Amino acid sequence: MPGPTLDLTDTDQTLPKTAGAVVIGGGIIGVSTALFLAERGVDVVLCEKGALGGEQSSRNWGWVRVMGRDRREIPLAIEALKIWDTLDTRIGGNTGFRRSGILYIAETERDLANQARWLKLAEAHGLDTRTIGTDDTAALMPGATQRYKGAMYTPSDARAEPQKAVPAIAAGARKAGARIVTGCAVRGIEKSAGRISAVITEKGRIETSSIVLAGGAWSRLFCKGLDIRLPQLKVRNTVLRTGPITGGPDGAGAASTYAYRKRLDGGYTIANGGINLHALVPDSFAFFRDFQPARKAEGEAVQVGLSARSWQELFEISAVPLDRPGAFERHRILDPKPDAKSGLKALQAAADAIPVLRNAQVQHIWAGLIDVTPDAVPVISKHDDVPGLIIATGFCGHGFGIGPGAGHLVADLVTGDTPIVDPVPFRFSRFSDGTPLEIAPPV
Repeated sequence: MPGPTLDLTDTDQTLPKTAGAVVIGGGIIGVSTALFLAERGVDVVLCEKGALGGEQSSRNWGWVRVMGRDRREIPLAIEALKIWDTLDTRIGGNTGFRRSGILYIAETERDLANQARWLKLAEAHGLDTRTIGTDDTAALMPGATQRYKGAMYTPSDARAEPQKAVPAIAAGARKAGARIVTGCAVRGIEKSAGRISAVITEKGRIETSSIVLAGGAWSRLFCKGLDIRLPQLKVRNTVLRTGPITGGPDGAGAASTYAYRKRLDGGYTIANGGINLHALVPDSFAFFRDFQPARKAEGEAVQVGLSARSWQELFEISAVPLDRPGAFERHRILDPKPDAKSGLKALQAAADAIPVLRNAQVQHIWAGLIDVTPDAVPVISKHDDVPGLIIATGFCGHGFGIGPGAGHLVADLVTGDTPIVDPVPFRFSRFSDGTPLEIAPPV
């Protein structure tokens, strides 16, 4: 099946000659950045080569959580949740945000031990996360017949609707003064006296001194054109949605073989975080050593194989002159073929545990490409060698929930305002400054 249905005509019609800042990428990070910059009076233009939210921002699970995050992400996730609380009012739109709680289901003693370790790590943040027993877990999963050892539960964690959120935030950014141009690939940049002076798009040149690269899975290729080594790979995850069903759990939860989220339309989003594919591409070999620690920690959560991307990226190794179309224009929206078998297997596992889901009708199966870094923590950072460039990428499947907080932080870096959280953990240079790579333990 094709990816989520999106508006390909949602665009401002004119491209300005100058801008205070240009945001590259119309996912949740990009539109959130545009919103916060516009609210501060920055003349901001967002350029998106395809459709707003066309890739992972509309294809994710729709979780908005603090629970289970890497210790470096916890402060940003907390601030993001605060922003989500008032975001609909702020933008005058509907993102589908609800604080309905999230469960991490414990099936083994090891699960319980991993959860206890994370709680110890996070206790300084004053979260409402707690461990619960078998009966309390059952109470939060109405319709379930399988009995679990317990769960880690965060009542204040939330959910939102990925296909609603990005267009709504973009509309809010426009109201605040941002210009958003879709179907407009940025091919590269110009520099003057060592600093950024312009971006070159397929529709023309924009003079600017500040660029935000929020290109998701495309960020590595864009950086390559700037002679910047960004260690980033892509993994595919398959997701499905069902029609409306009554009698099941609210909120969201995950076990080893399935994850669920109740949708506003009464159906469920179903997936399995343990079945992901990394297609072998030239970067797989270029970054082999960078990702070795992560491969060992992931175990069987990521499988390696060949796909259409394996062949496509063979032809994207060489740089293309800025006056000619390149990969960004040839591939407007990444729409990988889903692994329908794994999606249906996740639904079957969920239905075995929650029998009311046996009556659920599958309405859509899709896949997305998740941009990952070697330590599974995003880059939100200036780049010392390219003054005026800020990179916001590698969100490793966490970008939707953190998105508004990340957009706020990026805007802080652009304007020089006091950062909403300490940006040091997200610095680009951690991959090259000798810092030991930190891989978070499983939760």
